[in-house]
Amino acid sequence: MEERVGQIWDRFITRMAHQGYPDAAVTLDQVRKPLAVFYRALGGDSALRIAATTATLHQARRSWLHKIAGTGKKTELAWYDESCLYLPEQLDLFPDPALNRDLYFWLAALAGTPAYATEIPEQSTASWIVENQNRTLRTLTKFQGLERRYQRLVNSFISQRSVTRMKPDEARQEQAIQQALLNPGSVSELPQARYAPLPVPLWLHPDPPHSGGLSRQDPDQDRTAQQGETRQAQQKRRQAERVEKPEDEGPTLGVRHEADLFSFAEFSKLDRSTDEEDNLDQAENIANDIDQMAVTQDSTTVASRIKFDLDLPSAEEDDIPLSEGILYPEWDYRKQRMLENYCRVIPMVARGNDCVDLPERLQKSARRLRRQFECLSARPQWLRGQYEGDKLDLDAYIDYRGSCSLQGQAAKGDPRLFFQKRPQHRDMACLLLADLSLSTDAWANDDSQVIDVIRDAVYLFAESLHASGDQFAIHGFSSRRRDHVRFNCIKEFQETYGGAVRGRIADISPGFYTRMGAAIRHATEKLGQQPAQKKLLLLLTDGKPNDLDRYEGRHGVEDTRKAILEARSQGLIPFCITIDEQASEYLPYLFGRQGYTFIRQADQLPKKLPQLYMTLTGQLLGE
Repeated sequence: MEERVGQIWDRFITRMAHQGYPDAAVTLDQVRKPLAVFYRALGGDSALRIAATTATLHQARRSWLHKIAGTGKKTELAWYDESCLYLPEQLDLFPDPALNRDLYFWLAALAGTPAYATEIPEQSTASWIVENQNRTLRTLTKFQGLERRYQRLVNSFISQRSVTRMKPDEARQEQAIQQALLNPGSVSELPQARYAPLPVPLWLHPDPPHSGGLSRQDPDQDRTAQQGETRQAQQKRRQAERVEKPEDEGPTLGVRHEADLFSFAEFSKLDRSTDEEDNLDQAENIANDIDQMAVTQDSTTVASRIKFDLDLPSAEEDDIPLSEGILYPEWDYRKQRMLENYCRVIPMVARGNDCVDLPERLQKSARRLRRQFECLSARPQWLRGQYEGDKLDLDAYIDYRGSCSLQGQAAKGDPRLFFQKRPQHRDMACLLLADLSLSTDAWANDDSQVIDVIRDAVYLFAESLHASGDQFAIHGFSSRRRDHVRFNCIKEFQETYGGAVRGRIADISPGFYTRMGAAIRHATEKLGQQPAQKKLLLLLTDGKPNDLDRYEGRHGVEDTRKAILEARSQGLIPFCITIDEQASEYLPYLFGRQGYTFIRQADQLPKKLPQLYMTLTGQLLGE
């Protein structure tokens, strides 16, 4: 009974202390899609995804009601880093839902506008109030249509921030902030006060959370890889600080894996000396209550530590390398330059060269697809501008009669006024590049793994294109750091499709990590050598670019995007097919809105891959 009364009291006093309007609340999920379009349309960084921020401590004075309820210590403010734009998970600051929605869009516009013409955030020394005023001025100057929205937000916000009950020094601070909001650029510094000013939700975070900046001793060490960015949108970024390694070390466990495209930079020591927390919900609540998570770098060997890494197989068991490797550059987006001869791509072929038949389970689908694709090899097309043909070209006839009228006589030469239907050769070359990283070892459904689905899709793709007569090649890739990017040769352009190729498809297995940029550059070189008129580069993947040596997050994404732009500049058409549920967060930046497709059910990939090829090539060839 006592516990029940305590719960009721806690809910009551928390609700009383909350300063907001829950009935008018707008959540980030409700505005995420239009907000992303708005942010990028205003010139925001296209590589940033929108995610929920985390509450951080502020040093402002709390009301007595907040102190009784034990709340009001933290607040959620907007900020951004190199990978994400962080916005509050929910806004209920105003009694009007439209104003709360407008606040999301204002914060996105503010974050997308630099405070200065040439802003370098790491070297900025101006105070947070000056920087936010400068951002506001530049935003309102650049996008004048936002001014009325901004004024409504400011007027409603100021009406809620009364200074009558504040201490004199705090009131002066608040008045300066309100002056800065009403007339941006008019306040150069805040008056001194005992407490920090109340948070300003209309501005960006004055001191955004950061990871503590763990130093790296060797950029090629696998332990320096940063955590991947394939987290769910609902997860929040935690604030951490670096501390010195304690003398008295408790038991530790360090694990690195790639099944979910994650890799960890350091071994985190987890102090479990008091109790074990089996309740995951309770563990998350504890994490939310921790202001800063302390992490440290440890280079010593501990007997009880378990380290799991992806080792290369022995030479007798591994695929056969076809050369010592080909060197390719990699894009360093921080320095905005290419790192020449940085990655080594090693072409490899499966050790087993057995000829196999198409699996029985795919025979029926393959027969149906072959019938459909055989029609493409001799599909007739209407050709314009013929001297004779099956039907009159009205546009050509009107142009001809017009030229006759202008000249006052019949135009010289025989007019080309007809359409003629003729079988046409499809001048098409396609290279299918399949992601064979360890993440494909995950289960697609209760019966099969992702790698099984990819294998079946490649089978049917090859059967279909062989029937169409189109030039095609099939390759797979995975990586283990920059000096070992494996490029599995399954079928070359000049090779005839048959039992040997099917044997290599059957030998497909999960590999290592996903260094997309180098693999795309090598595939671009191979496809670019083909004499076809249209060249399609199909990338089949299940996740983001990823590798051990810093090829995480923004670095991998930017290098992959650079490789795709290079392919386009050479006349290739890159297109991505993915089963990653988080694809919408990064693939539009890599391939463009029309340059990728998402397969919701992975087991549908074998059926949809040939259909997608038929649709794409039909659009490219104007069929």
